[in-house]
Amino acid sequence: MAEKDDYLLDLLVDLGFTDAGTVAKAREEASAAGVGVVDLLVANKIIRPGDVTQAKAAQFGAEVVNLASLKVEDDVIAIVPRDIAKKYRVIPVYKSEGKVAVAIADPSDLNTIDSLTHLLNAEIELRVASEPDIEAALAKYYGGEKKAMDAGIFKDVIQELTESNVEITADDGVEVEADAPLIRLVNQIIVDAFKLRASDIHLEPLEKRFRLRYRIDGMMQEMKSPPKRLQAPVIARLKIQAGMVISEHRVPQDGRIQTKIGNKLIDLRVSCLPTNHGESIVMRILDKEGLRLGLPELGFLSDDQATFERIIGLPDGILLVTGPTGSGKTTTLYSCLNFINRPDRKIITVEDPVEYVLSGINQVQVHDAVGFTFATALRAILRQAPNIVMIGEIRDIETGSIAINASLTGHLVFSTLHTNDAPGAVTRLVDIGVKPFLVASSTRCLMAQRLVRKICKKCMAPYQPTEQEMRSLGLTMDDVKNANIQKGRGCQNCNNSGNRGRFGIFEIFVVEDEARKLIYDRVPTTVLRQRAREMGMRTLREDGIRKVLAGLTTCDEVIRATVGDET
Repeated sequence: MAEKDDYLLDLLVDLGFTDAGTVAKAREEASAAGVGVVDLLVANKIIRPGDVTQAKAAQFGAEVVNLASLKVEDDVIAIVPRDIAKKYRVIPVYKSEGKVAVAIADPSDLNTIDSLTHLLNAEIELRVASEPDIEAALAKYYGGEKKAMDAGIFKDVIQELTESNVEITADDGVEVEADAPLIRLVNQIIVDAFKLRASDIHLEPLEKRFRLRYRIDGMMQEMKSPPKRLQAPVIARLKIQAGMVISEHRVPQDGRIQTKIGNKLIDLRVSCLPTNHGESIVMRILDKEGLRLGLPELGFLSDDQATFERIIGLPDGILLVTGPTGSGKTTTLYSCLNFINRPDRKIITVEDPVEYVLSGINQVQVHDAVGFTFATALRAILRQAPNIVMIGEIRDIETGSIAINASLTGHLVFSTLHTNDAPGAVTRLVDIGVKPFLVASSTRCLMAQRLVRKICKKCMAPYQPTEQEMRSLGLTMDDVKNANIQKGRGCQNCNNSGNRGRFGIFEIFVVEDEARKLIYDRVPTTVLRQRAREMGMRTLREDGIRKVLAGLTTCDEVIRATVGDET
C-alpha cells in the first residue's frame, strides 16, 4: 500500500465518505485480491469516483473542476499542445499573466507538474478532475486517437506539392485541382467525418491556422488540422467539387457534392462564407441510406408514440413541429411521411432544399431565383389533388394562409416553425398574419422538440446525480430511489465521450375544443401554455426527466437542452 493511498483513505474517512471499519475490512479484501483499497471501494460502490476526486483535491488544497460543464476557450486550449496534453493527461482551464491553470486527475504526480512547468514556461496552478472527465475533455478538445487524421497524409501532400513546384496561392485553385495528393487529402477529410458519424464538417480559416472541426452528436470536436498553407487549395478544390465559382471570394456561395464512400452514396450540402482570414466552408453530410425513419427511433416513449400516431393518422388538419435549427424537425417530418406512406395516398412535399429522396413520394424543390417560392409551389401542388402535403417551413403570411386553408379543405398538412415551445407556434402564426379563428379550427397538434445524446450502451453504468443536478431538474431522493439512472464512463465505441447517437425529447400539445377556444380568444402564450399543461401536456424538461429516470440520457444533456424551460 503506497503511503499516499494511506493518506487518501484517511481523508476519505475524515470527509465522511466512508468509515474506519469499512476501510479496515476493505484492506483485508484488497490484500487478498491483489488490488488497491481505493479501487476496491469504488468497484463495490462504497464510495463514488467523485468522492475520490474531492479527497485528492483536499489533500493538496486544490479546487475541483467539472470539465463537462466548463467551456474552455480555444486560446486556452492552444497553450498546451495536443501531444503534451495527451502524454500527461492534463486539460488547460484558464490562463493569466505567467500562470496556467490545468486540470489533472492525480495532483500528487509531481513529475508531471514539474515537466509542465518547464514545457509551458509558466507557473502551474492545479485543478483536480476525475479521470473519466479528463478523458472526455481530451477527446472533446484535442480529438481521440481514432479521430486523429493520419499525419502522413499531410506530409505527403506538402512534399508532393513542393516537388511538383505548384505555387499555393489564394487564386490558383484551378492549377492545384488536379493534383492527386490534394484530392486524397480532401477525400480523407470527408471519409473520416463519415466514419465518425459527423453531421457537419467545418473548415475555418483563422489568423494563424486552418482549423478542422466535426460536429458529432451535436457537439463540435476539433480534429488534426491541415497546415495553414494548404488553406487556399483545399477550399478551391471543395468549391470546384460543389459547382461554385472559384474566382469569387467576396460573396457567400452554396453548392452540393455527391460522393461514394464504400458502397454508400453520400450528399454534402456545402456553404462557403467569406471571413476576415479567408473563406469558411461548412459541409452538411446527408446519408440517404443511413436515415432512420421509424417513429421509435425518434425517441418517443410508448404513450407519446401512441398519441402521435393517432394525430398523423387523421384525414385533415395541420401538424406543426417547432424548434431551433438542428433540432431534428425535418427528420421527424420525414418519419411521419414514411409512417403514413401507402399506395392509396398521394403525398407531395415542398422543400428548400430536398435533403433526402423518399420512395413513393413526390418531392418539389423551391427555386427562389426564378420565382418558384413556397407559396407558388404550394398553390401548384394543391391542383395535383394530394392527400398529404409537407411544407419545409412556414415563413410568411402567404405560405401560412395557403397551408391552413389546405388543411381546412380535406388535406393533412405537415410543416415546421422556429419557436421555442409548442404553444408559442400559435403566437407565431398570428404574428405573421394568420387569423386566430383559422389557427384554432385547422391545428390538430403542435409539437416542440430538442435533441439529446444517448448514453453509450457499451460503457453505461449506474450513476447517482449530484445535488445540483437534482435541484436543476426538480428531482427528490424519492424520485431517483428506484430509477435506472445511468451515465457513460467513456470507451472506444463512443470516443470516450460516454454518449453515442441522439434522440428527441418532445412537448406535444394536442389541440382540442378547450384549446381551440383559448386560441380563438387570443389569450397570451403564458396562459395558453399553463392551460395546456393542465390539460396534460408535458414540457420538454419533463419528458427529458422521464428519459433520464429510464436510463436513456443523462441529467447534463437534459439540463443543456432545456435551459429556461419551466418544470
